[in-house]
Amino acid sequence: MTAHEPSSYINRELSQLEFQSRVLALAENKATPLLERVKFVAIVSQNLDEFYQVRVAGLLEHHVTGVGRRPADGMSPREQLDAIHEAGKGLIGRIDRLVNDELFPALEHEGIHLTDYSDLSDEDRAYLSTTFDEEIYPVLTPLAVDPSHPFPFISNLSLNLAVELERPKTSDTEFARVKVPGILARFIRIRDEERFVPLEQVIGAHLHQLFSGSKIVDHFFFRVTRNADIAVEEEEAKDLLEAMESVLRFRQRSATAVRLEIDGRMSDSILNLLATELGVSSANVFRRTTPLDLGGLWDIYNLSRPELKDDPWTPTTQPRIADHGDRPTDFFAEISKGDILVHHPYESFATSTGAFLAQAAQDPNVLAIKQTLYRTSIPVDPALGGEEAIVRSLIAAAEAGKQVVVLVELKARFDEAANISWAKLLESAGVHVVYGVPGLKTHTKTLLVIRREREGLKRYAHIGTGNYNPNTARLYEDLGLFTADPDIGADLSELFNALTGFAAAPQYRKLLVAPHHLREEITRRIRQQANRGVDGRILMKLNHLIDPDIIDELYAASAAGCRVELIVRGVCGVRAGVPGLSQNITLRSIVGRFLEHSRIIRFGTVGDGAEYYLGSADMMQRNLNARVEVLAPITDPSLQDRVDGIIDTLLTDDTLAWQQTNGEWQPVPHMGGIGTHASLMEAALERTRGADSR
Repeated sequence: MTAHEPSSYINRELSQLEFQSRVLALAENKATPLLERVKFVAIVSQNLDEFYQVRVAGLLEHHVTGVGRRPADGMSPREQLDAIHEAGKGLIGRIDRLVNDELFPALEHEGIHLTDYSDLSDEDRAYLSTTFDEEIYPVLTPLAVDPSHPFPFISNLSLNLAVELERPKTSDTEFARVKVPGILARFIRIRDEERFVPLEQVIGAHLHQLFSGSKIVDHFFFRVTRNADIAVEEEEAKDLLEAMESVLRFRQRSATAVRLEIDGRMSDSILNLLATELGVSSANVFRRTTPLDLGGLWDIYNLSRPELKDDPWTPTTQPRIADHGDRPTDFFAEISKGDILVHHPYESFATSTGAFLAQAAQDPNVLAIKQTLYRTSIPVDPALGGEEAIVRSLIAAAEAGKQVVVLVELKARFDEAANISWAKLLESAGVHVVYGVPGLKTHTKTLLVIRREREGLKRYAHIGTGNYNPNTARLYEDLGLFTADPDIGADLSELFNALTGFAAAPQYRKLLVAPHHLREEITRRIRQQANRGVDGRILMKLNHLIDPDIIDELYAASAAGCRVELIVRGVCGVRAGVPGLSQNITLRSIVGRFLEHSRIIRFGTVGDGAEYYLGSADMMQRNLNARVEVLAPITDPSLQDRVDGIIDTLLTDDTLAWQQTNGEWQPVPHMGGIGTHASLMEAALERTRGADSR
């Protein structure tokens, strides 16, 4: 096996499913607290929903149209779809067996009952009949299918009942569909007890009220997944906001069906009807033995049963920005003393990035704030929600007369609706809102504050690996760098000018920026280490590594004797440890309580002038070619030491880590019991006790 051959690369889609397999292994691990196991099943189920909506949908379109290029691994769309079908069946089989054979019985043992309607007592059924009459029946709409009523459109990810009926005075069987309203709880609670019944079963037991006068022959449950990868023709869109709203409506109402999930009882006649009407092939039909839409298990996870969950973690405050008695932190003074690194969720987002932005909004000497927003959460109330503090600060700054510019990426997939809501709210408050760059997604996580000081205007910057989202900052592992470095501040000023206006892309001083020269600079540094031979060192911690050109450069570095250490959470196209191809490449993945989300790259030998970078970019074609991304250098020796400590923990983990050799993933053998997340929580506590204030 040599570089550039198709067999040298692992297929992206199959690598994604392999990652889901590693996440599912957390649910299968009996050492994981019970409700955390339930949570991981919900996560994998939702991840598979997205996978079929985007990746499988794209492959189906490629297969039908013939438009598109083959990946570096050489697999045709048909070959990929066939392989996905087999891998998907295997994953779903594992999920169903785990849920039925282990999780539901274990929940039952703990007094949490997920019960079939057929197993309920008469008293429980009477209670649910009242619940149905008062809370469910009023929002149901049965739809018949006959010459006067064509087959209805089945919306994306909706749960439905297929009903077989016999009308009065006829023996003919007819079909009707009842949609399970998404506004209702996925599992209906019986009284105030920890006993639940799937909503669709409650509806199924009361179909006679929806179809009075007809005989209910049988009913079955099904769920449809549709193509959600709908593009906007930006050059033709006069108003990108309006165009994105149209895309969201199209995605829900008109997109092609790509997957059909059915309950295990469904008859062949109803299955054939659904598959024909929806245009779904047999390869994309999945017969389930569990309730459909296991993403709804979040309702069970959210029960107040702390003894069945991980011990709660309260993020610490980075010591350099912690308040001291009645004296609040002066962020500008602290950052001026030297760069500050914060590590979420071990250290608090609210007391670091959130507090910095709040102080900037209130400071009369701050003249301007510029920020990017990529992924946000939908607020329950337009003025509230996960980003309340961030948005409140930006609005307060605008109302105080500061120049506030926010670049909201409307094309962040599955967060479009939330981003539209925030964009409208910010605009109404007088914030200058920009909707990104035509043809590119703005994925970078950057914040720039311009302040008038005695010596003149001074720039303060925050560059992160994660989104400005307080909710995900409690679940995602990310790094953030605060700096007053004049070169980085100047680079960010020019970057924002390029994003908001027609300024040409400059030659940046210190930042590595995509799509302008990030690929070129990463490639150059890989080659520098390759030229050092056995003295060369490369470390990359990424979410995804799939770009074939970068992979080829890493293979070449390995062949030259350079040591390459890869820590890749998700999709990875590298075959590690293959003689003659990648014998000097090691590859591991950390999967656990927190989602490893930071991107860290280190070139060179520790303690001998190594270069360190953090930022938003993974090594994928889309990140390097079609997104605005930023990697920032970490130059402070004390911060480099701290990053080395994080890396060392990741490389010695034998509790959460998996390792890959020639495409095969295996758990790292358990030796010393080192777990990344537990170790870094303890390190954060040590810093608050004064052992380390970096």
